[in-house]
Amino acid sequence: MKTIQKIKQWLQSLSFRTGVIVLLCCIPFYILSFAQMLLPISVTAKGILWTVLFGLAKTCQYGGLTILGVEGYKRLKSKLRRTKA
Repeated sequence: MKTIQKIKQWLQSLSFRTGVIVLLCCIPFYILSFAQMLLPISVTAKGILWTVLFGLAKTCQYGGLTILGVEGYKRLKSKLRRTKA
């Protein structure tokens, strides 16, 4: 349990920009996790690839959100709203 807390604290100490970059890294992994289904390989290989790529996408997603934290999430949300308007 202590190790998880230390990792969480370290991630939260990273900058806002790092959090956004890590969060954006999940997009290619999501695309790849489903696009690989079009490859002419065995079903087993497709399942393994999907599991690994989807796992990487989720890891980037939750890691990015942990880095951003609540305040960073609000900041990112307000920046996105300003660019839409």
